[in-house]
Amino acid sequence: MKSVVVDTERLKECREKNGISKNKAAKLIHVAQPTYLRYESGAIYPSEQVLREIALVFNTSVEYLTGKSNDPASVTYLVEKGSEPIIFDIVEECRKKNSSQLERILEYARKLKG
Repeated sequence: MKSVVVDTERLKECREKNGISKNKAAKLIHVAQPTYLRYESGAIYPSEQVLREIALVFNTSVEYLTGKSNDPASVTYLVEKGSEPIIFDIVEECRKKNSSQLERILEYARKLKG
């Protein structure tokens, strides 16, 4: 698997912003603690798959962690069927719609939000 160069300062900043210890970060992204420590120090870089997992755990984007964007906002959301079945079903239904239908759904959702 190909490794991806990560901005180590941003990696640390995102972890701290979320109140996650280095040990907890390692557990959440399913790597050994020494491996995570090497990611944060820049000694090694994570694979693309691990970097996507880090971005999900830290609620940010891969692009932000790699320095390709200055916007830390997440561009991916994880919706699990078991914990959020209604949201999961909505997302599944939306995947079947064209852009015009999605615009109408979004407009309706904004009206509901008030």
